[in-house]
Amino acid sequence: LRLFVPRREGLEADARAADLRPPIEAQVDLENVLGSGPLQGTRSAEMTLSLAGVLERGGKREARRALAAARIDALGVQRAATQLDLLAEATRRYVDLAALQAQRPLLEEDLEQRRRIAHAARQRFAAGAAPEASALAAEAGIAQAEARLATLDAQQAAAWRRLSLLWGAPVDGAVPEVTPVPESPPALPTLEELTARIAESPELLVFADEARIREARLRLAETEASPDAGWSVGVRRLQDGSDTGLVAGFSLPLGTRQRAEPAIAAARAEREALGMQRESAALQLEAIAVDAWSQVESGALQADRLRAEVLPRLERAAAQSERAYRAGALSYLEWAAVQTDITTSRFALLDARVATQRALIELQRLTAD
Repeated sequence: LRLFVPRREGLEADARAADLRPPIEAQVDLENVLGSGPLQGTRSAEMTLSLAGVLERGGKREARRALAAARIDALGVQRAATQLDLLAEATRRYVDLAALQAQRPLLEEDLEQRRRIAHAARQRFAAGAAPEASALAAEAGIAQAEARLATLDAQQAAAWRRLSLLWGAPVDGAVPEVTPVPESPPALPTLEELTARIAESPELLVFADEARIREARLRLAETEASPDAGWSVGVRRLQDGSDTGLVAGFSLPLGTRQRAEPAIAAARAEREALGMQRESAALQLEAIAVDAWSQVESGALQADRLRAEVLPRLERAAAQSERAYRAGALSYLEWAAVQTDITTSRFALLDARVATQRALIELQRLTAD
């Protein structure tokens, strides 16, 4: 974002240059010197001192100023679009960090359950009711859960550093606690409202500014069809007799319209192509927005189903599996499988909430909301 400051300064310098008039030239001509015969030496010398310039025609200066102003105006919309993209990226990285922090209680709960299973398996082995392989497998599950917890700390530190890099000041030290991932998204607009909001997104507003720029370029190209008039006025002194006289000149190039026609046609084609590009971009944004809208809806639905229907049944199954295992009516693998399903479903619930938030971020970025 700081880059836009020197970019604006550069465009303002271009605007000042566009406002300048053609320069006036001072000319000195010396004739009939150092020749032969009567032109030997400087006896017949003629010296002319004159001023020369160009009269711009067709509104070239106004066209240059309009183009420079349009480029400066477009920079503001470009900055707003860039700021929105950076805000969206910051929110994505924030959600990534929040998701990693939300995994800790899930992994800690899983570890606690693995320890209960391992303790029960070791008791059954000590009583001779089960082979030691069951106890060893349960203890291996504890080691795996502990390894996942240890890895999580490193992942959180990396996610916090990635987030802090966005404001150009990497932060070391402890990872702060962030706001948890929301359990449900806010109310979504209808698809019709969504389409209407997309028309005001910075990505499409950029096309409006670009259209003004291309219109200004076309106007500038059209001014080249009007020839600029060259003029000069000065004084000539004749060495022989020391006489002086006024001299003046005027020039007008021919065939400028034919030479300007290719540039005018190219500028007109670029202006017309921009309308097609905007229409294509609008359709692409609408497709992305509809997809994001659908992901928010489906992610929220999946999260609700997992929270309301899947997890309660699995938790009841886990409690019954523990009682059955201690009574000798269930194997270790069946109890452990139920616990694995619980952990997997809890992670699936978290993933659904995170996916919903990421789709919501994209939706808000597209609508500048």
